[in-house]
This record gives sequence, structure tokens and C-alpha cells, in this order.
Amino acid sequence: MKRVFTLTDRGWSGSSLQYKWQKSLGNYIAVAGNDNSVKIYDRHGQKRNELNLPGRCVAMDWDKDGDILAVIAEKSSSIYLWDASVNKTSQIDSGMRDQMSFILWSKASPLLAVGTSKGNLLIYNQQTSRKIPVLGKHTKRITCGCWSTQNLLALGSDDRTLSISNHEGDTVRQTSLRGDPSDVYFSVMKTDERSSPGESTVSVSVGKKTLFLFNLNDPDNPIELAFQPRYGSIVSYRWYGDGYILIGFSHGYFVVISTHIREIGQELYQAHNHKDCLNSVAISPSLNKAASCGDNSIKIHDLSELKDISNIVHLDDETKGLDQLSWTDDGQLLAVSTQRGTLHVFLTRLPILGDSFGTRLAYLTSLLEVTVLNQVEGENPVAIEVEVEPTFIAVGPYHVAVGMNNRACFYALVDHDPGFNRLKDIEYLGTIASMCLNSDYAAALFEGKVQLHMIEGEDQEEKRQMKLFPDDDRKDRILCHALTADFLYYGSDSGSVVCVLLEDWQTVNSYSHSVGVRKVFPDPNGTRLVFIDDKNGGFLLSPGNATDSCFELPSFSPTITGVLWENWPADRGVFVAYDDDKVYTYALHKTTIYGPRVVLVGNTSLPFSHKPLLLHNGELTCQTPSGKTSEVVLSTHAFVKPSSSTQPHTPQEPGKQLSQALMLKRFPEAWDLCKSSGSAADWTEMGQACLVHMEVDLAIQVYRMSGNVGTVMSLQDIQGIEDRNLLAGHLAMFLNDYNLAQDLYLSSSCPIAALEMRRDLLQWDSALLLAKRLAEDQIPFISKEYAVHLEFIGDYVNALSHYEKGITHDSKSQEHDEACQGGVARMSIRMGDIRRGAGQAIQHPSRILKKDCGAILESMKQFSEAAQLYEKGQYYDKAASVYIRCKNWAKVGELLPHVSSPKIHLQYAKAKEMDGKYKEAAQAYESARDWDNVIRVLLDHLNNPEDAVRIVRETQSIDGAKMVARFFLRLNDYGSAIQFLVLSQCNDEAFQLAQQHGQMEVYADIIGSEATQEDYQSIALYFEGEKNQLQAGRFFLKCGQYSRALKHFLKCPNTEDNLAVEMAIETVGQAKDVTLTDQLIDYLMGESDGMPKDAKYLFRMYMALQRYQEAARAAIIIAREEQCAGNYRNAHDVLFSMYTELQTQKIKIPAEMATNLMILHSYILVKIHVKRGDHLKGARMLIRVSNNISKFPSHIVPILTSAVIECHRAGLKNSAFSFAAMLMRPEYRNKIDPKYRKKLEAMVRRPDTSELEEETTPCPFCGFQLPQNELLCISCKNNLPYCIATGRHMLKEDWSVCPHCEFPALYSQFILLLETESVCPMCSETLSANHVKKISDCSSYLQSDELEQ
Repeated sequence: MKRVFTLTDRGWSGSSLQYKWQKSLGNYIAVAGNDNSVKIYDRHGQKRNELNLPGRCVAMDWDKDGDILAVIAEKSSSIYLWDASVNKTSQIDSGMRDQMSFILWSKASPLLAVGTSKGNLLIYNQQTSRKIPVLGKHTKRITCGCWSTQNLLALGSDDRTLSISNHEGDTVRQTSLRGDPSDVYFSVMKTDERSSPGESTVSVSVGKKTLFLFNLNDPDNPIELAFQPRYGSIVSYRWYGDGYILIGFSHGYFVVISTHIREIGQELYQAHNHKDCLNSVAISPSLNKAASCGDNSIKIHDLSELKDISNIVHLDDETKGLDQLSWTDDGQLLAVSTQRGTLHVFLTRLPILGDSFGTRLAYLTSLLEVTVLNQVEGENPVAIEVEVEPTFIAVGPYHVAVGMNNRACFYALVDHDPGFNRLKDIEYLGTIASMCLNSDYAAALFEGKVQLHMIEGEDQEEKRQMKLFPDDDRKDRILCHALTADFLYYGSDSGSVVCVLLEDWQTVNSYSHSVGVRKVFPDPNGTRLVFIDDKNGGFLLSPGNATDSCFELPSFSPTITGVLWENWPADRGVFVAYDDDKVYTYALHKTTIYGPRVVLVGNTSLPFSHKPLLLHNGELTCQTPSGKTSEVVLSTHAFVKPSSSTQPHTPQEPGKQLSQALMLKRFPEAWDLCKSSGSAADWTEMGQACLVHMEVDLAIQVYRMSGNVGTVMSLQDIQGIEDRNLLAGHLAMFLNDYNLAQDLYLSSSCPIAALEMRRDLLQWDSALLLAKRLAEDQIPFISKEYAVHLEFIGDYVNALSHYEKGITHDSKSQEHDEACQGGVARMSIRMGDIRRGAGQAIQHPSRILKKDCGAILESMKQFSEAAQLYEKGQYYDKAASVYIRCKNWAKVGELLPHVSSPKIHLQYAKAKEMDGKYKEAAQAYESARDWDNVIRVLLDHLNNPEDAVRIVRETQSIDGAKMVARFFLRLNDYGSAIQFLVLSQCNDEAFQLAQQHGQMEVYADIIGSEATQEDYQSIALYFEGEKNQLQAGRFFLKCGQYSRALKHFLKCPNTEDNLAVEMAIETVGQAKDVTLTDQLIDYLMGESDGMPKDAKYLFRMYMALQRYQEAARAAIIIAREEQCAGNYRNAHDVLFSMYTELQTQKIKIPAEMATNLMILHSYILVKIHVKRGDHLKGARMLIRVSNNISKFPSHIVPILTSAVIECHRAGLKNSAFSFAAMLMRPEYRNKIDPKYRKKLEAMVRRPDTSELEEETTPCPFCGFQLPQNELLCISCKNNLPYCIATGRHMLKEDWSVCPHCEFPALYSQFILLLETESVCPMCSETLSANHVKKISDCSSYLQSDELEQ
């Protein structure tokens, strides 16, 4: 808010001022102080007149039009009138004897009310000079009053009454008050229904404490509102809006209340606006603002949102405080008087005046200052002080013109300070409505004419350089005009838009519109213009282009007041239309497949009271009421400056920005948007926009980016086409706008493309119409295609006629003709001409046609003809099925060898069976794979059970098995019957049969593992009844009844003892029940019958129960028994199996078991080595066995004898001697084989103690050298692992294992052994040398051995 001027006067100092703004116009302010005068100033602070009075001014007021100021003064009974239009002062004698105290003009008529200090009233009519004195209206001084719009006068007096009078001075209403009245106003109270027209409520401030509301229609119920004491007293108040009152209180409070009866007494808003005191409040309805002054500041609020303080002005030099506030009616100026006698005037709203040319702006920045600015080109602003407040501004490239009424003042813009030169003033022949400039000319519009003249030129030339339009005698009134660099445009009330070339001042183009043209807006080049007509329609005209007619602008708002063209060179076709609230962005698309068109891109909200002046690259420069400019970025151009948008991006915004960029034809920006965040849909949208705008090269790039290969290839095919219509037709077709494409093709150099398109779209009726015009030779081919379509939709009559039209009788089109003949055949049958249709189908070479015609005939119930066609077409299944429908069995029989359908064979078989031809029926059933019927016929009619049984076994047919079972039952072959009953899943019947005929064992065998627990239990119970203990036990075991199973097994007689005990062990193993286990152990130990059983059963039982420790002990016992009995291999196998089992279960192997296994294995190795002739190894093993001879009690003498012989052969004479000496003991001597006795005796008599010394090899644990066959290291005290091939201890570097039992062997010796042997000496599994692998790292085997020790 800018201070315009401050008024001070020596005569005013120290007194509070009275002042009044001129009503309606606000051009003058009248001010009175204590100096017996009223001074009148204009709105720029210049003193215009002074009224000298005989005494101090008491009161003054302007009439309703602002023409006459009335003043009353002390010591005078005259009323002083100053006429503003002629600047004259006059006096009227009031005729009142007492001092006048109050003066007020009516709001509605030229009536002046004057009140006196004794309560008398004078009403003076200024038009008729009639005076109406009313004596005794009040009894004391009249202090305040108000006229209503209905010419009622309310007066307040010191006699504490309020009177309401009519314009004649008659009292209408009177009411008494509780205090002195002040501030009387008429208004309308806010009510639900508008019952009382006009201002029916009088408000008055009573004693500065309460607000008294007096309703003229309800005088008995006045409302008195009191306020909080902390607010202080009421300073002043104002009505505004729909029955709201704004009140200022002395303690600085600012309060708003509503007078609506429901809200009355409620505060809608309250603020402590001023700290110490508030002096005055004012309201400007035109600005919709309220102001309050107090302390030394002014605060301005927005009435629509009271919390918003739009301005605060501090007057720091006013130490005594402020006094009164007053606004002009138009809200442009606000005056505030101060306690020390000064008056400040502030500019609160500038008239929004401005103009632009190109990117240069000129606009009003103060009442007498115009600023010229070119921000785009970076020029410094130039401020021009003007002499009068202008009503128009025009700007050109080098000049500015400002003026009012009929005067215009021209300024030239120059480079040196101050930036402008005043050129000249020109007076025109009428009041200027608007003015335009270009580089050389000015055009002024006044009184329906346009005067065009040079701006700079010599005076004598100026006559020649001036012209008035319209230059003919037409009665047109010009309503608007515009200048571009080369043209003058004007629009008239008759609807003509005229373009004048400035070079020769001749009319070059005239367009006639149906109604008057109010405004024209040419683009910067002058080649296109937008005009607005009297019906508020918007149109785009291209005067220079004969083919472009006038386009109506889409969605053109009737409130639009102006248009601005885009000044950015790349966006020449873009313009905006604006009204008070919104800016609408339009784009002209000159070259599209639809032809030229204008589209509405979008709209942008305009801030309050902003007037657009310039559009540059999507940025709108607007003029504001405060005399500044502000930039508004159009929402349609958000993609140009996305960073300037303060709102957060919504997810759809990139897509919206892309659409806007494409509508504005900003393809580079659209490309960048798609590359940065474009989805597939975005690329497609851009591609389609390129097609619409016929940008083929760019479209290829876009579709290439989105990976749409087909479209790229299609576009490359049409890339070089120069015919615009043909190219547009192709693009319209790509966009699926086929009707447009057809129109474009037909108007192009290649109309046949339209026919090709309709054919490709299968739109045959359109294609036929086009073919008649464009290519008659194509009619048969299109007719055939159309006939196919008609046949498909069931229009057979037209299809037949088009098939017939399609036959060409041309040998080159044989295939086409055949298709048409086939169609004729089908359609003839459809139409009921069966003979013709069937005849053509039989003659036709196509099999498929015969099938189709057969199907049609079949659907028409013409079976014999249908079957005949099927047979001719070699569709034997179909033919046979149709022959069956007409009961022609002979034909069916003929066709049967060719028929593959089981259904037909089945129908034939049933027919043959009815005829009693069972063999043929059986064959047919078999062909139909109906096995149950085959079996039924074989058994019931052909008595052929062998084939029936074979089929049942092959097919596993359940019903067939039942039939065979019944057949065998009739023959009393119960075993077979049971078998087939089980096969047919009739287990209950099979069981009953087995029970009746004692065939339970057969049943049990057949049922196998597939039976249920119940089946097993039934069988077990049966055997239990039959006293068959073993079988009963078996089936109780199968159904999980372990205790009953064990009971039966243990009852078995000893003949079957072997199997029964095995089964008992299996039972206990599965049951894992301690009581059952104890029962079996008792049985095996012989405690139940006193007959101990073989120990091997105990061993097996422990194994079954996985009680390996006990099993191991049992195994040692068994092995010992076997050894005692001389069964060394058996003993070896028992120990070996136990050894591996314990190893698997990771249980420590007992030392006794390991030792016994080693000795038994050594014994087995003897035979192998002796057989191989390796006597030394054999002798070494025999020495080890003989040293443990007590383990072989039944073969002591033969073993010792063998030891002597082998040691002797191997040169171990000393060992041979010691064993021979042992044999000479009395207990053995007599048992020696007689053939060796003498030799042995001789050996003992003549001892030879020479002995081959045993080789030493390192211990695998510690490396200590030991004899080869020593298995205990004397150094590290470890039991050493032995080789299963030689019995020697193992060597680290010669390690291998049997792949089956994983016992170790010396690799070299094992390979040697396997040359003659084919099994492992330990586990007896088959083995060859290439199965054995040498192990380089044997540490894992040594660790496990250590663990076992």
C-alpha cells in the first residue's frame, strides 16, 4: 500500500480534521480544520478550491452523484454549496434561527437534511429549491442521522430519542433510548425469508456501550446488544455483506457479529488489532476489505477471510495517534486523519491499466506513473511520470502512448537516461476507447471510427499520414481494432472483420460474421486472429489462407474478456483466453490428418484481480492491483518448468504433462518426458500424436523406442509418400479411423487404397460399392468373400446370389471358381434345392465340400442323401452312423472294415446280437472295445471260457471277472471262481465261497498283499477254527494282532517247528512288546516245554528286536557251538555278520568276537593258500591256528598234523618239530593218521631246529618294525588291523579295502589272490581285481580301529 500524498496546513495543527471524499467518482477530498475554511483537493493532492466561512465548519456532505458539496458553519444560518463540475460556490439561507448542527444528502434523491442544536429539521430539495422546515422534531440538539434508500430519514438527538421521518419530514416511528445516540445506519437484518423489501432496520450506537437494532416492521421488539467490558466503548461500526456488522472498540478490539436471528449476539470474529486504542473502522465493498486504525498503524483485512491481514501500514511519525479512516467509493484511495491535524492518503487499488507489444509491457505503477518493461530481453524498466491519470495505455516497439478523454501523449523509448523522450500530445475528434501502436503508426478508436496516423513525422505531412476508417460511407460502427507490424485489423457491429495493409492503406481482406465483432486479437505476425462476437463466441480466422475457413473455438467460456498469443517463437500456434478467474490455453494444429483444428489444452486458475498482459513460453505475466507484475506458470505448461511447481507431484502428473506437451506440439519435451519416466502407454500416446500430426519420421523413432516393430515397418513403407491426402489416409487407418481414411484415400492420387482397406477390414458391402467405382474386375472376388460372410451369419439367399456372381469362368481363377461352386452347392441345399446341391457336391472334386453338404443334409433329416455324400467323400464313420440311423445294416456291414469309431461297431454288434449272429456280434464288440459284452457273449452264447478268461486277464475288467466267476461256479470249479471273484473285487463273496468249500488256502494265496486288515482277520479266524496253527498265526501277524499270532506259532507241532519259530521271531520283532519277547525267550530256552531250542533262533530274535549287544553275545555262543561241532565256516559267517551289524549300528565290537573272527579267518585262509601252493603263508596261518588249538576241539590232531606238514614244506623246521612233539602226547598219539605217524616220530627223534626267520614290516600306527604276522605292537600297544588276504598286519603304504565288507587288505597281496580267486575271503561276495582300489590316505580306517580297541 503506497502513500500517495500527505496534506498539512498551519491552520489545522493540533486539531482533529473533518474530511469527506467526493461520492462515486472520488476525484476530490474536502478537508476542514479549526481555521474557518474548507479546502478542496484533487486525488493527487493538488488544492483545487477553498471555501472561507464565517466560523468553524460544523459539518459537510457530498450529494449522491458527487456533484455538490454542502457545508454548514458556526455563526451562520447559510448553507454553502460548491459545484464540482463548474468550480462555483453558492449560498442558501436556511431560515433557521438556531445554530445548525447536522447536514446530510439523501442516497436516492436531491434532498438535503439539516438539523439544528434545538432539535429542528429542514429538508431542502436542490432541484426545486423547496424548503420544508420541521420544528420540534426533537427537543435537543440533532447529532446524527442517516437516509435510507427508500428516502426515510432516521435522526438521533441528545434528547435520547430516535426518530424516523419520511422525505416530507413527517414522523413515521419514534423510540426512546437509554443513552446518547451516535452512528445511525439503515440496513437489512439477516433473516431466513425476505419478508420486508428494502432497508427495514435502523441501528444506532447508544451511549457508546450498546448497539440498538430497531426494526420498522416490528417496533415493539427492538434488540439491544451489549459487549464485554474489556473491549471498551464502541468507537465506530459498519454494516457489510449479508447482515454482518463490523465494530471497532476503544481498547483496540475489532469484532464481527451477525444479525441473523439464530446467530444474534454471537461473535463470528474477534481480534485485538491495536494494542492501546482503536480510533476508526472503514469498509470498502468494491475491494471487499475492511480497515481499522489505532495507535499509529492501519490494518487491512480481507472480508471473505477475516483472519487474513492483507496489509499493515505503520505511521511512525504520528506520535499523537490517528483519528478517522475513509475510503473512496471505488476503493482506490484510503484517507486517514491524525490527532495532530495531518491527512494521509494511500493508494489501495490502482486502476489495472496495461498493454503489451511483443515481449514489451507498459503498465500503471502509480496514479501518475507508467512503467515500461521487457523482462524477456532483459531490459531495465523505465518509469515515465505522466501529467494526468490515464484511462488508457498503448505500447509499441519504440513508443508509449497514455491519455484520457480525447487526448493522448506520446513518448519515444530511448537508450539513454531517463529512457524516454516526450514526443507530442494529440487531440482526437472524440473520447478515445482504445489505442494501438506499432513501430511507425498509432491507431485510435473513438466513437465507432479508427484514426490511423504516423507517430513521428513532420506536421505538414501528418495530414497525408492520417486516415479514418471505415473510409466508405457504410454505417458500420467499429467496436474493436488491433495493429500488427504490417496490418490494421478492425471489427464492426455488423460483423465484418477487416484487414488493412499498412503499406498502401488498402483493405486486403474482409470476413463477414453473422453478428457484431466485439474484440480482435491478431497473432504477432498478423497471419491469424482470434475474435469475440456479441454472443460471446470465440473464433479463429486465418485471413491470408483461402482454404482455412473460420473455426469456432471449443469450450469457449462466455465470460472471457481477452486473448493473448504466445510470444515464444516455437509455440506460434498457441494462445490463451482469459476471464477474471481462469486462463484457457488453446493450440492451433495446422497440419493434422483431420485438417486444421483448434484444441482446448487446459485451464489455469488466475489469482484474484490479476490481469494477463504477456504470454511467453507458458509463463503469463499479469498486472496486479498494487501496481506490480507477477508471473503465473500455466498448468498446461507444467512440463516446461516442473521445478517451479510448488505442489508435490501426483502420480498421474507425468502422464498429464505428456498429454499437454503433445497437445501443444512440443515434441522434443514430450520425447524427454517419455525417456525419463515414460511407460509403454506414454510411448503409445506420443506415437499416436505423431501420427495425428503427420510427423512420420518422429513416429518411427517413437515406435522404435517402444519396441513396436510392426508399426515401425508399416511407417517405413509410407515414409516417402508426398501426396498429403494419401499419407493422411494411411495414418488415419493406423489410428483405426476408417471412414476418415476412406475419405482421404478417395481424395488422393491413389483412390484404390480405400478399396484395399475395406477388403482388409472384411467390410464387404463397402468394398463392393467402392469396387463398382474403382475396380470392376475385383467384383467376383469380393462377392465370394462377401458370400462367405453372409453364409456365416445365416443370410443364405444373398449368400447364394453372391456365390453365383463370384464365378468368373476363367481358367486362371479355377480355385476361386471351385470355392464359389461349393458355396452354390451348400446354399442350394440350405434353400431346399437338394437335388441341385447334392449333384454339384458329388461332381465337385473337394472331399470337404461333400462332408459339409452331408452335415447340412443330416441336420435337415435327409439321411440317405447325407450318407451317400459322406461315403463319396470317404468319411466312412460318418456314413456308417447315418446308415445306422436309417437302419440300413447291409451298408453298415460293407463299410465296417473302414470304420474306426467304437460307437458304430457297438451299434452294429447290438444289432447282430439281436439277429442271433453271436460270432459277428462278439467280433464287433471286440472292435468296439466293449470287453464286458464280449465276455458275456463268449460265456452265454458261444460257451468259450478260454477266450473269456484271456480277455479278463488282459483287460482286468471287474464285471467280466464277475461273469467268469459265475461261469466257473456253475461248473463247480471253486478255485477258479474264487480267483475271478477276487479279481472282480468281490472279496466277501470269495471268502464265503472259500469257507463253504474248504478253499481258504487258495483264497489266502490269491488275495496276497492287497487285502484289508478285516480280510486278514477273517482268514485268521477261519484257520483258528480249523486248528491250522501256522496259517492262523500268519494271518493274525498280517492284521497286527501279535499276541494271538505268537500264541498260534508257539502251539505249532515240532514238525513245522522250523518255520513256526522263524515266524514267531518276526512277530516279536514287529510287535516290540516286552511281554511277548519274554514269552518267546522262555519258549526258546525250553522253560515252557523243557526242550531248549537252537541258539540261532535266540540270535535271530535279538537281531529282529535290534538288541545288538545281546545278539553279539548270542553270536559268540553260536559260533562257539559251531566251532565245537567243527562247522568253522558257519561260525565264521555268524561272527562276520554280527561284526558288520554292530559296525553299522556304531556299537563297540567285543574283543572276544574280534579275536574269534580273526582266528577263524586265519583257519579259512590256510585252505586258500595251500590250494594256491603258497606253503609259507599257509604255514604261518597254521602256526596262528595251532597256537589257539583249544578253539578247534573236534579237529586238534588233523590241524596239528597239517601244521607239521606245512611248516616242514615251508622250511620252518623248528615250528614243525614243536608241533610234532605236541602230537606225541598220549591223548593225541593214537589219533594220528597211520600214514603220517612214522614220519612224525622220526621228526621228533631227530630234531632239526633250523627256522626261516620271519620278515619284519612297520607298525601302521607307530612305524615300529614287527614280524609280518604279529597283530599286537609291542611299542604302541595297539591291536593292529590284519589283511583278509594274508592274515598279516596292515601296512600304511599298501592299503586297500574290500568294496563290499570294507575289511582291509594289503593291496599287492589282495590283487595277487584275486588272480586265482573270484570271491572276497571274508564276506564271500564276488569280486575282481579291478574293483579294488589302492587307498593312499588310510588315516580314517586307523582312527576307527583305534575307537574299536
